[in-house]
Amino acid sequence: MTEKRILTVSELTTHIKGVLEHDPLLDGVTVTGEISNYKTYPSGHHYFSLKDAESSVRCVMFRSSAQRLRFRPENGMSVAASGRIAVYPRDGAYQLYCTSLVPIGLGDLYAAFEQLKSRLAAEGLFDPAHKKPLPQMPAKIAVITSSAGAAVRDILRILKARWPSSEVILLPVRVQGVEAPAEIAGAIRYANTWHVADLIITGRGGGSMEDLWAFNDERVARAIYASEIPVISAVGHEPDFTISDFVADLRAATPSNAAELAVPDQAEIREQLSDKSIRLTRSAQHLLQQRRALLASFSQRRALTDPTGYLAMKRLDLDHMQKDLLSAAESGLELARHQLATHASALDAMSPMKVLARGYTVASKPDGTVIRSVDEAETGAHIRVRLQDGALHCTVDTKEKPDG
Repeated sequence: MTEKRILTVSELTTHIKGVLEHDPLLDGVTVTGEISNYKTYPSGHHYFSLKDAESSVRCVMFRSSAQRLRFRPENGMSVAASGRIAVYPRDGAYQLYCTSLVPIGLGDLYAAFEQLKSRLAAEGLFDPAHKKPLPQMPAKIAVITSSAGAAVRDILRILKARWPSSEVILLPVRVQGVEAPAEIAGAIRYANTWHVADLIITGRGGGSMEDLWAFNDERVARAIYASEIPVISAVGHEPDFTISDFVADLRAATPSNAAELAVPDQAEIREQLSDKSIRLTRSAQHLLQQRRALLASFSQRRALTDPTGYLAMKRLDLDHMQKDLLSAAESGLELARHQLATHASALDAMSPMKVLARGYTVASKPDGTVIRSVDEAETGAHIRVRLQDGALHCTVDTKEKPDG
């Protein structure tokens, strides 16, 4: 009977560690699952777990591997983690030492693009209210791109053909590689610091998503957003979209299209000026013809051809007006006379003198108050009696009423 070997915890852990590390399957394994408990430490190491419906496994990604990530892992994200299985001796637990992490269903570049796009949109970097209008006829244009690419040649050729009066300032930068984002962002800041242009065009020709990645960098996006000079983003071909396109004041489908949008076409401007000149000439000629016709009609009027006849006509008009005024005045006077006679007759008929003429008298007190009743005059009172041809001053001797 074989005697059982007694192991310490460290011996057991070391044995299991050796078994796992010498298993070819576990030395380069890829595990799919959902991220949970994701944490990033100040050291730069990333710790998380991968889980499915039944199990979970602890994972660690050291800083050297995490620096190559193009997206930010998040809890709940389904990923494929590649690396090796080993035992961490202190805890005696196995874990996946992850060297690469790829989102399931989409590439890591696309995941990084969508994450940055959502975050910058939430911050307002894509807000249309922030976008600046482009100058209609820029005097200076700064082109930020590679000096060796086809894009710069297309831009220069089209700008010269469309609007040669604009001065083009080339700020050469790398548009691909790890150094490219910093150079592009630096060139944008330089153009603004020294006010080298009225308009900025930045971009490059077409390529894969990896080739265009410099224009998906957050540093470039924030430099464009902070630019006081309007920026046209011209990256890749028509279907290509980058973060720079969303932040820029205007997105161009291609570098050539950017040059077309940046300046007007001198041929079109000349045609417009020629058309306006023709229309202005025709308008002036038409106005001149109208004024000539009006002048001709004035010159044929009698006031100008026969001034004395015009005065004579006005004299006749004056005579007629004078006659009408005199006739109106006489008619008004006659009407007034008639009305006066009517009113005088009415007043005369109502005059007290008419009553007196028929033998009646009017008695009044010394103060002029008319006596209407015998009770208003006392015996011995002095009264005035008005007759037709004068007045009598009397003294009341006695009073008599109709009843005697």
